[in-house]
Amino acid sequence: MKKIAIYGQAYTVTAATEIKILLSVLHKHQIVVFFEKKFYDLLQDHGTLGKKYPTYSHFDELSDSFDVMFTLGGDGTILRAVTYIRNLNIPIMGINTGRLGFLATVQKNQIEPAIELLLKKEYTIQERSLLQIDTTPETTAFSEVNFALNEVTIARRNTTSMIGIKTYLDGEYLTNYWADGLIISTPTGSTGYSLSCGGPVILPNSKSFVVTPIAPHNLNARPMVIPDTTNIELEVSAREKDFLITLDSRIATVEQETKIHIQKAPFTIKTILPKNQSYLKTLRSKLLWGEDTRNDAL
Repeated sequence: MKKIAIYGQAYTVTAATEIKILLSVLHKHQIVVFFEKKFYDLLQDHGTLGKKYPTYSHFDELSDSFDVMFTLGGDGTILRAVTYIRNLNIPIMGINTGRLGFLATVQKNQIEPAIELLLKKEYTIQERSLLQIDTTPETTAFSEVNFALNEVTIARRNTTSMIGIKTYLDGEYLTNYWADGLIISTPTGSTGYSLSCGGPVILPNSKSFVVTPIAPHNLNARPMVIPDTTNIELEVSAREKDFLITLDSRIATVEQETKIHIQKAPFTIKTILPKNQSYLKTLRSKLLWGEDTRNDAL
């Protein structure tokens, strides 16, 4: 590991401490560090950094010459970092200064051990599939970054009324969901919004997507697991003239006549899992599985 990128979104006193620990370990191993420009300026304004560092501010300023991107924050920070990485195959290691941390799994007190494992190549790479969206007519808000790591969500706008979402899978009509919206989730996103709407948890390496209605009025409508090779088409009808589409945390208002086409993106995002961690361990911890006192007897 010779060259890494660092990405973050917010400054906190604790995050500043983690930055100093991270930089200390990286300097010890003579690793070149690049900061995302806005995050760098934020840290400079608070006097966190002791010297100047090179920066990047766009996907075009990164390349596959970077060995790793470290993110400081929660899972939302990683979702933003993905818009910089795109198809460059730069693995991500997330340092969790947020809350849940299904993606950002390195805890504050594990930074140095995690980097040591990384340098020893004692880790696994999880490849995570993404969703890609195209609309007719084209939605300019997603013309450059038209993919999502967690989910694509269709939702009502400026109304308390339900919307109808006609859903087609590989060209065949499935149903018209009458609901507050519809979530198309990746395995990564299955522990996010989809889960809170009753969707299943899917392991990251599963070759599946999940279709999850949001508060459906069709009471027998249930989340549906589909192959990740499926082409999905959506048509929305509503009392309002427009509705919302979100790709992870990015949102756009589109006209009701817009047709939505969703499929698996042609690239994956790689996340680093140090040897001392596992996805199932994270799942148990974050969802509090096994906290039932009856498990003590087992």
